[in-house]
Amino acid sequence: MQNRLMMGVALFATLLAAPAYAAGSHAGGHDDEMALGKAGEASHVTRTVEVSMMETNEGEMLFEPKVIEVKEGETVRFAFQNKGQIPHEFVMDTSESIQEHKVLMEKFPEMEHADPNSISLQPGETGEIFWTFTNTGDFEFACLIPGHYESGMHGPLTVAAK
Repeated sequence: MQNRLMMGVALFATLLAAPAYAAGSHAGGHDDEMALGKAGEASHVTRTVEVSMMETNEGEMLFEPKVIEVKEGETVRFAFQNKGQIPHEFVMDTSESIQEHKVLMEKFPEMEHADPNSISLQPGETGEIFWTFTNTGDFEFACLIPGHYESGMHGPLTVAAK
């Protein structure tokens, strides 16, 4: 049983790494770059976007703001606060990758993230992500803890031209 669990975790890690690597091998040759950009440096931050994670008494789960708009080339500091009563996470990526990751999270709900485009927070915790948006387009952010996406915890992330 332990062997199967370890094999499952290894397979999951491999599946997660493959899309990020494939997305990062564009003509610029940035191995750590994803479709929506790459981890940013604090010294290059041009603005901060404060993001709250929470749930309502009616069972809705949400992010504030519900929509994120940035510009190509911008380095953003995302400052997170989990104002809810349960754990939440924030993952940003292409809509296709978000959906693929969501399916994997349903199979492996205990999986924790250590990717530069995501953060997991317990109730009351704060955290941050620094991100440089290198490509224009329509992307998505979401909480992929099973059931949270379906309860409304996702939104559009648009990267506009400079």
